[in-house]
Amino acid sequence: MRYFSGFCLNTEEALFAEIIGEYSNNPYVVAGFSYGAIKALEYVYESKKRIERLILLSPSFFIGRPASFIKMQRLYFRKDPAAYIGKFVANAAYPADERVLKPFLSTGTLEELEELLTYEWPEEKFDLIAGRGTKIEVFLGGKDKIIDAKAAHAYFKKLAESYFFKEYGHILQEGEG
Repeated sequence: MRYFSGFCLNTEEALFAEIIGEYSNNPYVVAGFSYGAIKALEYVYESKKRIERLILLSPSFFIGRPASFIKMQRLYFRKDPAAYIGKFVANAAYPADERVLKPFLSTGTLEELEELLTYEWPEEKFDLIAGRGTKIEVFLGGKDKIIDAKAAHAYFKKLAESYFFKEYGHILQEGEG
């Protein structure tokens, strides 16, 4: 499996073992989490290789957000990247304990943030990928504090198989207790 990591993360695919674990040794599966879902979609779209399945885990979905929201995200990141990433990690982990993400933290860039905030998820790319015979699956959590998961589910269910887990957050895990 080819895996693409989320914003400010690296090698976190173990967090999604329940969803992607069975595909870990399958070279015909591509998966990506959050920002990595963008990279996974683009990789499959550009690829000439056979790909059986594309798995998008909590894809970064900011379609419909006002320009002011995106501008403020950029501003906060530029002002204090460490504080921005700290808040991002807490929100991404919710309702699970944020310590679950600590082993996977990496440095994120303003360019990556910009891409994840402005990516449009073009329908024609989904159509082309599905037309090649690739199964596309999207997994979303109802308690996601990063994206509007209900809006994302409404969008993606037109283009792919979309699964919505009410009690899960952005990292597709429940809270403790």
